[in-house]
Amino acid sequence: MDGDFRTEFTRHPAGLKHRPALVLNADYRPLSYYPLSLWSWQDAIKAKWLDRVDIVAEYDDCVKSPTMTLKIPSVVVLKDFVKPQKRVAFTRFNLFLRDEFRCQYCGARGDLTFDHVVPRAAGGVTSWQNVVAACSPCNLSKGSKPLHRTGLHLRKPPRQPAAEELRNMGRKFPPNLLHESWMDFLYWDAELEA
Repeated sequence: MDGDFRTEFTRHPAGLKHRPALVLNADYRPLSYYPLSLWSWQDAIKAKWLDRVDIVAEYDDCVKSPTMTLKIPSVVVLKDFVKPQKRVAFTRFNLFLRDEFRCQYCGARGDLTFDHVVPRAAGGVTSWQNVVAACSPCNLSKGSKPLHRTGLHLRKPPRQPAAEELRNMGRKFPPNLLHESWMDFLYWDAELEA
């Protein structure tokens, strides 16, 4: 009996961890698209309790305390507007997002690394303007040679993306987990009713 009780007691909360809340800014747009701005259900309930968010949509599941029962938030909107960042951090992830997760030499997806267009051995710097996403075969083929000696050509010249451009790029790559209550707030190729 004790074993059954513990199993049942621990199994239920584990199921709730897969109930993230989509976090919207005060203008009802997600704080970020890729990665999608999500909070755990615990953080969403805490933010509601602290009066920092309004709950827009809920899951059917509930959590209970000795004095109350609450539906788990599915979509929350911040009460105070958070100003989006203007500067885009130079990270591997943002670089891949800028290049649409494709090799900038052959267009292949997957097995990506990054490549210095002007090799570091030739004085090339690690910057938005000199680094591109590249598949391993193209990167190995290019090596530390200048681009004009390799026969490879860039699909588009590397440049620093604007923050809004990167946010819009992220909308093209929806995550695997999308709850139906989020669809009204995510604008990925949704067909509008006439």
